[in-house]
Order: sequence, then structure tokens, then C-alpha cells
Amino acid sequence: MNKVPLTVRGAEKLREELKRLKSVERPKIIKAIATAREHGDLKENAEYHAAREQQSFIEGRIKEIEGKLSHAQIIDVTTLNAGGRVVFGATVDVYEEETDEEHTFQIVGEDEADIAAGLISVSSPMARALIGKSEGDTAVVDTPKGERHLEVLEVRYE
Repeated sequence: MNKVPLTVRGAEKLREELKRLKSVERPKIIKAIATAREHGDLKENAEYHAAREQQSFIEGRIKEIEGKLSHAQIIDVTTLNAGGRVVFGATVDVYEEETDEEHTFQIVGEDEADIAAGLISVSSPMARALIGKSEGDTAVVDTPKGERHLEVLEVRYE
């Protein structure tokens, strides 16, 4: 399987979620199943079926996170020296000509993306247009509403 890029912060968030699922959620759901079993007939026991469904979800999420972490290529952005070019993990200040606004984005792995927080997926059209650009370059992004022109103002590795 291919390596999936992930920032140090993104990997840490996944590890924290995994720890919470294993140490808090899993024991809680096991206890709920045991309590529901005490109520008798399992065929008509809604609490038991809900708890089993929740257990299935938690176990699936644990496997998913473990898989992502095992295939992750964790990149420490602070050690990058890409010569001022936009690369995975870089924080980029851009000026959008069409709206006359400045935006700040960090290019992150797919699981870390949160556009409201300025975290864009490395596989997004915007990130693909920005990668490889340097300060002063203009990236053209094709969107459903038409082209967006983004001038790279600053590139940071933080």
C-alpha cells in the first residue's frame, strides 16, 4: 500500500483519538453490552443491539486509524527546506484576485483537512495548483464557479 503523507500534528491527533477509543470508548461499550445482556432476551433487547452496533463502529474506527498510522509518512514541516516553494505541510499566504482577499492555507493530509481552519488536503485542486509555486507566483485553480487566481505572498514551514 502507498504511503500517505501526514503532518506531525495530524499523526498526533489520530494517536490521541486511537488512545481515547481504546481506553475510554471500548471499555464503556463493553460495560453497556454486559448491562444490556442482564436484561434477558437478546432478540428484543434494543439496548443490546444499539450497544453492539456502537461496538462495531468503534472497532471499525480503531482498525481504520491503525491502518492509516501504519501507512503514514509523517512529515515534520519545521525541518523542511524547500527553498521557498510550496510543498506538503507548508503554510501559504495567498492573495485572491477575484475577491480581493488574502487567505492562509496549510497543505495537509486528507484526514487532516478542514477548510474552515485553513487546512487544505494535498489532493485538493487548490493544493495541487499551489504545490511547486514560490513567492510572487500565481496559481490558477479551476473551480465549478470558474478560475480562481491566487498569488503566493509568503511560504512558511511551521
